Amino acid sequence: MEGERVITAAEIGAELGERATLVQFSTAFCQPCRATRRVLADVAALVPGVRHVEIDAESHLDLVRSLGVRSTPAVFVLDARGRVTRHAAGQPRKLDVLAALGEAIEPGTAA
Repeated sequence: MEGERVITAAEIGAELGERATLVQFSTAFCQPCRATRRVLADVAALVPGVRHVEIDAESHLDLVRSLGVRSTPAVFVLDARGRVTRHAAGQPRKLDVLAALGEAIEPGTAA
């Protein structure tokens, strides 16, 4: 799936980040989702042009199914065009998210 799937702003109900977007699928009673929210929000605040969008998986079942999300939290890293460059399940580490963003952000995009 990486490198071929594009997720649009309309699908996630929010504008994409100028340089990259961190899309998080969560559920109401998911404890690791809260920690993931903090990590992704911190990274988005740290890296200019990066947006964090959290989606309630239970309210977006069509998108969940089309992306193959099987558990929460699930995180998708999108480049500036919405192309999925990386995805993972479970609570990420900040360093791993930063590394994934490094791959998603194209050289020469505005800071």
